[in-house]
Amino acid sequence: MNALMHILQMTDSTFPVGTFSFSNGLETASHMGIVHDAATLEQYTRSVARQGAYSDGVAALIAHRAAKARDYDAIVEIDRRLMLFKMNDEARMMLRRMGKKLAELGEKLFPGEELFERWLADINSGATPGAYPTAQGISFALAGADEEQLFASHQYGVINMVLSAALRCVRVSHYDTQTILQRLCSEVPEIYERARTMRFEDMNCFVPEMDIFASLHEKGAMRMFMN
Repeated sequence: MNALMHILQMTDSTFPVGTFSFSNGLETASHMGIVHDAATLEQYTRSVARQGAYSDGVAALIAHRAAKARDYDAIVEIDRRLMLFKMNDEARMMLRRMGKKLAELGEKLFPGEELFERWLADINSGATPGAYPTAQGISFALAGADEEQLFASHQYGVINMVLSAALRCVRVSHYDTQTILQRLCSEVPEIYERARTMRFEDMNCFVPEMDIFASLHEKGAMRMFMN
């Protein structure tokens, strides 16, 4: 029960890590007319979720295992190597800002835990990037949640982040986004079965269109979301 309550807390949209600040390239895709209705939004969100599953999701699982084993060096290693997968500044900034915020929260939610204290100190000194999936892995391990629960929470967060952004920049309703959320969440168990066996060397996130959207957003006129 305690682990479940922690999961609900850390998956809630009001959990203050700044997910509302980023659109994962959706703002540009919407501005260009590529995502313009519920059907195109579902296609886009599915792509974001799959990209996240086989990169950030795998990294979170590896960090979870390292945290359970109290292997701090392995945590730092996956944290650094994950950033090599991020081709655009916006993605790197998103992971760093949300990761640091979750590390700061984790230090308060799990007082006295050396993993968060040491990791936050290394983030502040620049010794490690402090990526959000790494923070998720540590948090869920300390909360007593298992890998399947962590992965489900990660995928829910990615999907919900895009759909929440869509309500501000795409012609869709809450009914549309909730329907899409339910359909995409039903696909997560199958994705998990592949992701859980992947090593760092197996990670992949090749969706070049999203990197193009992000690079355009960095210099574009759209400013609803952070860049």
